[in-house]
Amino acid sequence: MHGAPALPADFTHFPYANPDAPKGGEVTYCVVGSFDNLNPFILKSMRTTARGVIDTIFGNLVFEPLMMRSADEPFSLYGLLAESVIMDDERSFAEFNLDPDAKWSDGEPVTPEDVIFTYEAYTEKGRPPYSSRMAKIEKIEKTGDHSVRFTFNDSADREFPLIVALTPIVPKHAFDIETFDQSTLKPVIGSGAYRIDKVEPGTRITFVRNPEYWGEDVPSKRGYDNYDKITIEYFLNVNSLVEAFKKGICSVYSESDPVRRQRGIDFPAARKGDVVSTTFKNGVPPAVTGFFFNTRRDKFADPRVRRALSKLYDFGWVNTNILNGEFERTLSYWQGSILSALGRPADERERALLAPFADTVTPDVMDGTYGKEEMAGAEIGRDQMRGALETLKEAGYSLQGNALVNPAGEALTFEIVVTSEEGERLAAVYQRALRKIGVDVAIRLLDDSQAQQRKQRYDFDVIIASVGFSGTLSPGIEQVTRWGSEAAKTEGTFNLSGAADPAIDAMIEAMLNARGQEDYVAAVRALDRVLMSGAYVVPMQHDSDEWVAYWNDLGHPETTPLYGYKLQTWWHKSGGN
Repeated sequence: MHGAPALPADFTHFPYANPDAPKGGEVTYCVVGSFDNLNPFILKSMRTTARGVIDTIFGNLVFEPLMMRSADEPFSLYGLLAESVIMDDERSFAEFNLDPDAKWSDGEPVTPEDVIFTYEAYTEKGRPPYSSRMAKIEKIEKTGDHSVRFTFNDSADREFPLIVALTPIVPKHAFDIETFDQSTLKPVIGSGAYRIDKVEPGTRITFVRNPEYWGEDVPSKRGYDNYDKITIEYFLNVNSLVEAFKKGICSVYSESDPVRRQRGIDFPAARKGDVVSTTFKNGVPPAVTGFFFNTRRDKFADPRVRRALSKLYDFGWVNTNILNGEFERTLSYWQGSILSALGRPADERERALLAPFADTVTPDVMDGTYGKEEMAGAEIGRDQMRGALETLKEAGYSLQGNALVNPAGEALTFEIVVTSEEGERLAAVYQRALRKIGVDVAIRLLDDSQAQQRKQRYDFDVIIASVGFSGTLSPGIEQVTRWGSEAAKTEGTFNLSGAADPAIDAMIEAMLNARGQEDYVAAVRALDRVLMSGAYVVPMQHDSDEWVAYWNDLGHPETTPLYGYKLQTWWHKSGGN
């Protein structure tokens, strides 16, 4: 995205992958939830598509993009379906030269026609963000037997060619555009290393490695896709998943809750050493998890209300009494990195970007003093309660008896949607503090599929969710679907909060069009300031280390990349023997 890739053109494999990893054996991943669809590119059942078809954690087992992202660099891409790319300095076009050996799992070749069909299908029948890709493309044309050229229009930003390169490609001969938007449980055909073998809706999906996988020797894939068989099992809740891990049904178990970690690995096989637990270092900002206010609801439309309520999440008590003191408060969306505005006064570049939106950023966020109290980790007390009430009074609320009411006499009440016992415990702490200032809060525990439907329709007051599956050192176009004004009005996006602010849109645009590193950092920090000031989310806490337990018949590379461990590069020690 900025600068040059770290690896030379003749690199043989990514530095965090073991090209000599044994092939064979099998692995079982376990998740909480359900599934009723195998097409990840459509709005219908978007959030209940089977894991693994395209997957940031388990790997893109079925569908592949033109290029592959290195997990050891902020944002650099290397060849996959496309063996090379030509692009001008202005990034006004990108011509991808497909690998002549690239094939679909049924043996048919990957062609420029497949690439063109992909964009036609996404535009006509796909879900966000795929459905909006053509809005930045002037034309797509076949320029040779193995080449396809994208010409971008004035709406395209400098990141967009990379987004095109990362867009999964689907086979024209295997999909009917008329029925593309319909859910399906028929195994889909892709170019990835695995084929879908067995499907038990809502319970289990099994993938088997394609022995004729075309990309076996592509440098960006060496050391990947080492298992002959990958099974993903679905469970109703975390407790049943943990019990399955203890029985050896699940091969890997990751956990952020330190108490559950201790419980989860305290069993005979773990004490014997058959199960290993370890911590991997992660060099990127933590994913922000917290309470998302649905600002589409009138009660959360005023940022002063959200700021006041945000002050009453008792991280100090949670960290001491629930999390063994092992966590840090999350406040910034790129915390702990050069991109974060937390603890930094705005520089001249940031102030210039924010000048047209002078009232959007609060003074403490602008001067870098915001969050000092929260970061100290003390339990909230009367001063915080009093401060929250004062802010709510400025927004027109007053205490009448034991209820906080608006000028119309309506009490401030809301419901928090949670999907786990852990979330329920954290919500209960928040509920207790809010009730002390007259805000009545209900907590509703839903299973994963029910919560996903609520998210898709934005049918909630407040929900515990994550801004993304992981943090990033190269925020880009995904911020449009997380925070952009258009996304707030479009069903099925990740803009759960309904944020719709011209300041946010302007900072995202500046970020996407930055030509140099200094301008890019300034734009991201300015966006960070707008999001913190808007209080769309009450961020909770994070642990920068990634804890994982696994049965010791699995192996993994010694090198951990910048973005943390990658399950796609692990292997079975016996190689299936």
